Amino acid sequence: MRNPYDILGVAKTASAGEVKSAFRKLAKKYHPDQSKEPRAKERFAEVGAAYEILGDEKKRAAFDRGEIDAEGKPRAPQFEGFGFGRQPGGGDFRHFGFDFGGGGFSAESGGIDPDILSELFGGGRSRSRARPQPAPGEDIAVAVAVPLSTIAGGGSVRVALPTGRTLDATIPAGIEEGKSIRLRGQGHPGRRNGPAGDVIVTIRYAPHPVFKVEGRDLRLDLPVTLYEAVLGGRVRVPTLNGEVEVSIAPGTNGGRVLRLRGKGLPAAHDLPAGDLLATIRIVLPPSPDRELTDLMQRWRDRKPYDARSAVG
Repeated sequence: MRNPYDILGVAKTASAGEVKSAFRKLAKKYHPDQSKEPRAKERFAEVGAAYEILGDEKKRAAFDRGEIDAEGKPRAPQFEGFGFGRQPGGGDFRHFGFDFGGGGFSAESGGIDPDILSELFGGGRSRSRARPQPAPGEDIAVAVAVPLSTIAGGGSVRVALPTGRTLDATIPAGIEEGKSIRLRGQGHPGRRNGPAGDVIVTIRYAPHPVFKVEGRDLRLDLPVTLYEAVLGGRVRVPTLNGEVEVSIAPGTNGGRVLRLRGKGLPAAHDLPAGDLLATIRIVLPPSPDRELTDLMQRWRDRKPYDARSAVG
């Protein structure tokens, strides 16, 4: 049998903890019920026999002094009867043993801590494979773009899964972007009769042709005519819940922001409703108008003013 230090890959100066760690790693690697390594049974038996020597303080000291060989046998007649018995495997790790021909090892002889083997291989009989346990299925994570109209009033959206399935998810009114909805039991099926996983739907706001979302507020550009800006009046403003009428003060400049309180995203949980912020944009007639052109020329010549004084 090879030198046990070589088998475990540790130096003669290795601590007990280093020896134990090396054994754990190799025993797990070569365990016959788990390993696909070539000659796993023989390597497992060899690793165990090496640890039976080096894992026992007295045996390790006797080996280092040359009193016993790598198999634990006395090297001189005076050590006959020193006796490190190798016993076949019993019912649990306290009587653990392996013999695949050419020698074996046991935990009962005191060289291998039964707790180590129990920790590595789950307790019970050393030669029997543990009964497979039910395992839950994996979750499926998807993102879905939800129209702002659905966010405003709540509803449902169709969700397409990577598996090819589709299902409907209920959307609470006012739900925040980035929040997730969990659909329990709709994920991948469990293994060995385990429960199915969940579908986790992350909410994204779909782009809107008019509104831009800023937190809980909505923004939009509100076109007004030149005469509405000059004379004032009442104009209709779109919201997520239909149009409302607002007043434009006479002499309103482009860029002014009208705040419609509570007309943004609706309240949800502890979040208050947002506002609608309408920015005035003055729009000229769609086609050139000679009368307007003449008026503006007279205005320029008779009543000029600096519109950019505020920007230097």
